[in-house]
Amino acid sequence: MRSFPERTCAGCGRKAPQAELLRFGCTDGRLVAGRTVPGRGVYTCRRLSCFERARASRAFNRVLRRTVEVDPNLTRIYTEG
Repeated sequence: MRSFPERTCAGCGRKAPQAELLRFGCTDGRLVAGRTVPGRGVYTCRRLSCFERARASRAFNRVLRRTVEVDPNLTRIYTEG
């Protein structure tokens, strides 16, 4: 039996296989979406409500251990197919 890496959503706290979640990292002090962004990563479910909750609770800053600017345009990831 093969086990898949699990990560925790920064918005709702649900644990899920890494492949089911969206990953964000920090580049030049800005939150950037992508699996290949180097350094620490923070994950959210594929629901806009989880992203908004993580942003409101400053979870991105806490998990990445630094202050990051969260571009509101990142919400397009959740609304586009």
